[in-house]
Formats: sequence, C-alpha cells, structure tokens
Amino acid sequence: MSETEKHVYSNRLISEKSPYLLQHAHNPVDWYPWGKEGFEKARNEDKMVLVSIGYATCHWCHVMERESFEDPELAEYLNDHFVAIKVDREERPDVDKIYMDALHAQKEQGGWPLNMFLTPEGMPVTGGTYFPPDNRYGRPSFRHVLETIATIWQKERERIYKSAEELTAFLRQQATLISADHVDWKWNLEINAIEYFKQSFDQQEGGFELQAQNKFPPSMGLMLLLRYHERTGDPQALAMVELTLKKMFSGGIYDQLGGGLCRYSTDYQWLVPHFEKMLYDNALFTWALIEAFQVTGDCYYRQAAEDVLNYIERDMRSSEGAFYSAEDADSEGEEGKFYVWKQDEIFEILGNELGRHACAYWRVEERGNFETGQNILHRPDPEDEVAERLGISLEMLRKNMTEARQKLLAARSQRIRPLCDDKILVSWNALMISAFARAARVFNKEHYGDIAVEAAEFILSKLRDEKGRLLRRYRQGEARFYAYLCDYAQMATACLDLYEYSYDLKWFKTAVHLMNEINVLFKNESGPYFDVGEDAEELLTRNMEGYDGVEPSGNSAAALAFLKLHAYGVSGQHYEDAQRILKGFARHLEQAGVNFAAMHWALHWFLLNPKQIVIVGDRNEAETESLLQVVRQGYYPNTVTVFVPKSDQAPVSEIIPLALAREAINGKATAYVCQNMACQLPVHTPEALKEQLAQE
Repeated sequence: MSETEKHVYSNRLISEKSPYLLQHAHNPVDWYPWGKEGFEKARNEDKMVLVSIGYATCHWCHVMERESFEDPELAEYLNDHFVAIKVDREERPDVDKIYMDALHAQKEQGGWPLNMFLTPEGMPVTGGTYFPPDNRYGRPSFRHVLETIATIWQKERERIYKSAEELTAFLRQQATLISADHVDWKWNLEINAIEYFKQSFDQQEGGFELQAQNKFPPSMGLMLLLRYHERTGDPQALAMVELTLKKMFSGGIYDQLGGGLCRYSTDYQWLVPHFEKMLYDNALFTWALIEAFQVTGDCYYRQAAEDVLNYIERDMRSSEGAFYSAEDADSEGEEGKFYVWKQDEIFEILGNELGRHACAYWRVEERGNFETGQNILHRPDPEDEVAERLGISLEMLRKNMTEARQKLLAARSQRIRPLCDDKILVSWNALMISAFARAARVFNKEHYGDIAVEAAEFILSKLRDEKGRLLRRYRQGEARFYAYLCDYAQMATACLDLYEYSYDLKWFKTAVHLMNEINVLFKNESGPYFDVGEDAEELLTRNMEGYDGVEPSGNSAAALAFLKLHAYGVSGQHYEDAQRILKGFARHLEQAGVNFAAMHWALHWFLLNPKQIVIVGDRNEAETESLLQVVRQGYYPNTVTVFVPKSDQAPVSEIIPLALAREAINGKATAYVCQNMACQLPVHTPEALKEQLAQE
C-alpha cells in the first residue's frame, strides 16, 4: 500500500520537500504550494486566494491545522470559495515578509500561522494569524471569517480592489529606501540604543521588559552591550549581559538535561518556555556566551557555550555534517510533554538520595511549576547554596548532578521525541558554522573546527545550482530556492570565521567571492541591498531589510562583512558598499536602534576604526602560538587577523593585501598592529602585543 493510499485525503503538497508543507499534505483542504498554478486557478475561477504561512515547529500552526484544516466540512467550504496556498516561511522569507508587512500595515499583531486573503493577482486584502474554530479568545471563528470575506468578494468587489491597491501601493512605498547623501555619524546613535536597553532592563531576572508578555533571547543586543562596555568601560552594560546570560542558562528556557535554548519564555522569570528549539537562537546564544567568556575569563560561559554546541552536535547535525533547522515544541500532541517531569518520576529513576539532591538542584516540587503537577527543570539557586542546604560539598553536588543528568537524559530518550525539522537552510547553518568556528578558535578545540569545516563544505558543495548560484534550502537530496542576501552575507561571515580559525586561504577566497556575488545579484545603486536577487521571482515588492529580527538581517551581515574585507585591504568598493547600507538605515538606527542591534555592530566598527593584525611565524613554534593565542582568545571585536607562515609568505600576500611585505624580523615570530593606515612598531612577545591592542 502506498503512503497516499493510507490517507483519506491527499493534495499537491505531497510532492513537496518542506516538512511544514508535508504536514498539510493529507488535509482535506485542496492546498497548492506557492507558484503560478494556484493563482491561475484563482483567476480562472474568480476566487480569492488564502495564503497560509507557517513553519514545521510552529505550535499554533499545529493547533489551527487540527481544529480547522483537518475539518472536512470547513475544508469543503474553503475549497468551494477560495484557492488555498501553503507557504513555508523558512523556505520563502520573501513571501512571508510581504504579507506580514501587509498585516502590520493594518495595525494587526503579527505571528504565525499567518493567514492572508489576496486578490487573484496576489494583492493583500486582509488577514490575521491564528483563527479558532469558534468564537473565542476575542477572535472570530475561522468559518465566520471565510464566510464574511467570500460575501464581500461577491458583493463589494470594487471595495476589495480599492483596498488591495492602496495597501499594495503603501507596501511598495515602504520598501523603497534611498541612502542619505550625508550623515553626521556620531556615537549618540549607539548611546541611544544602550540607554533604551538600560531603561527596559529587568533588574531581577535579566532580559528586557517590553510590552508583550513573552521574553525572547536578546543575544544580538547583549553583544552590542559587550561592544559598548569594551569601548567605554561601563560596568552596568557588562552586568546586564552577565545577569541575562546566567538567568537564561539556568532557567526553564534552557533544556537542563539535553542542552539547547528554547525559542522564548512565556514569563519574565525565564521559567516556562515555548518549547521549540531553533538553530539560529542557539547559534547566536553561543556567540554571546563565547564573547562573555572572552571579556570576563569566567569559565561558566565557556561551559555553557560547550553545552549548547554538544546538544547541536548530538541532536541537530545531519549524517552529512550540516545542521537541522529546529525541534518542535509538541510531542504526542502536547506542548512540552517531552521535557517535563513529576517529582515521583525523578525519585523512581534516581533513587531517594540522588533524587533528593536532583530535586533540590532543579527545584522540582510535588505540586509542580507547570501543568498538572509537572515540573520544568530549572536552577534558580546558586550551586554553593544548594550544596550547603544538602550538607554536601560543591564538588560532590556537581558529581552527583552529572550522574543525575545522564540518568534522566537516558530515561527521557525513551519518550517520543518532538518533530525535528530536518531541512537545511544556508543562513541558519552559517550562523552555527560561525559558532563552532569561534568556539574552536577561542577554546582551542580542534574538534569544533572540524564540525564547522564539514558543515561549510556541505553547504558550498550541495547548495548550488549548475551555474554556481547559491541555493537556500536542502532536504532529502534536493537543493531549491535561490538564496537570499542573508544567506550570502552570513555564509561569507562564516567563511571569514573559518579563516580566522584555520588560516586556510580557501575560506578567505570564498568569503570574497560571496561578497562579490552580492554586488552582482543584490546591489541597489541608490540604497541598501535588496533581500532577493535580480534573478528571483517577481513579487509585489522587492524589499531591503535592515531589521535584525531572529537573526542578523542580510544588510547588517553584509555591512560588517564589507567592512572586514576593507580592513583586510581587499580591493573594491567595500567601504563605500558598507557605508551605503548604513546611510540607508541611518533613520532606523536613530529611531529604533534596539531593533537593529547587529547593524549597530557594523556601525560600531565603522566609527571605531578597526585594528589590523598580521602575525608572521611558524605554527609549530611556541613563540608564534603565544602571539596567536592573544588574538584568538582575547575580546577584540573590531579587529582582523592575518597569519603569514614565515616559510611561505607569497600565497597569503597575493590574496590578502594586508599581509604584503610583512616578515619575521630576525627570524623571530613577529606581530604587526596597524590602524587607520598607520602601523605600530613590530613586536615579538604576547605582553607587547596586548599592550598595543589596548591602546586607543
């Protein structure tokens, strides 16, 4: 019996590779994937289009599917009056961006599932996010929404087109950004963003109290605070970072057994998470932890970063070496079921003594802290206080908790795991490649470097078309969808990280190639870069995104990568390219800087004048390694480093102009530090190198 024959219903999504689309492949709704066919059907049958956008690990997408899209009666009405199109927002962020902007333009709160009603030409009319099966939560039922819109379509066609044309015109106007002719760049833009962080900071629990109930990991903002602290010495900025990282890592938002950060917390205490785990969150969290370790030297942050990376290596890495996208919040139809515990379960697995210690350590109580007496494991109390209460040494507590964690993790592995969204996305993989490469460099762990290299080689070999064009998504042997600006820029960043880990010139050359491709495919002569290439499908708008949402925007990543190439001395208009991006978003950086944290990294670099470091020597000499360790392990966020083997200097200087004419003086390992086209005297000791790097 075929897979299709096992199901009562099947639709066109059965031929797709997206896990999200395949989740809907056996709905009674006659779904179409995004493409010409669905819109042609809408025009031929004079119907409006429902475009429903979500992703595989989206909890409320699952809820709406169960309640509405699996309902044969509702599906029959939907099929009769509309053409239904499903979109995976992670495969097609360009489509999602347009219709989410349309929803926001109507003063509606965004989120997923995103359900927008369009004309047959694709112009947005109205929409919303989750619609319940009956009137509840202050929301109309989905059936009522469908009937109302179908009636208006039949009776007030002119009104619908007038509204759709006005909304489309507004979206096109908003999508147009022109770089300012002149901007008076000053540190006040960064200071304004930092002041907002300070004013909204949760002094008790870390993180930032915004208007919404949920608390999201603010990793990009934390890294901006670290840059500000490094520049100004402001102790409050560092304290905010440390409290937030520690509260997240010890909270329920972090999987205390298996490792990995969840998408967000539904409370201010970081206790009750939305249990899905996203690759990008864990990558950026790791970046922030590594930087916190570099700044403070506190091994707590190193251990936390390694815990995240060990989770990724164990649970989120494909057999081919790339990284999967996400793990679902739901298991067996219940959110969080895989992760929570009852107290008696803990004692049954661990026994009385170890169970008592574990319950004290992870604050497990009989009444529970979640639903129906269940517990989300978290560590609100310092380890030394727990050890003192239990009457044991700190060393013994840690030994016991290592044992308890292993036993509970083994027991949990017998449960039904949440869905793993196993598609491979370029920009998300690039973020994690950078995380492993940075960890390898800073922690001196070659194993992490091997993982980063294998993932990068997979992306660069498997996610290209016959012309070498980078593609966005890979799953089950199929690479598809032209890659976006964020994919190119983030992958170039990952390659630069791989270069500064390994000093293998192929990574540097690849980074230069990718950034040159950006200027072919995405360039806008009068403003920032377009999100989609000139060869992409023509949509209602061609956007230029700068907002750093769940990951650095393509323009933010590109601006910093261009500035780095300029610092390496690579020929081209890289400095002007970066400046055009910053000028295009100058007003946004001034008015809403906290939403552009990653772009602020680029602005920080632009204003500060980076230091350029060249180290000449042999890797098998202790003197060379001691110089390299200074720049590999220290916190120098506004530097580039080139390593030149003294026995074979020509290849490096041919590819990286910064290395030209740098030699090992008197045969000794030598470090050169330059800034703003002026170089300090060459030095030979780590102490002298640190002194030069510390100078303003």
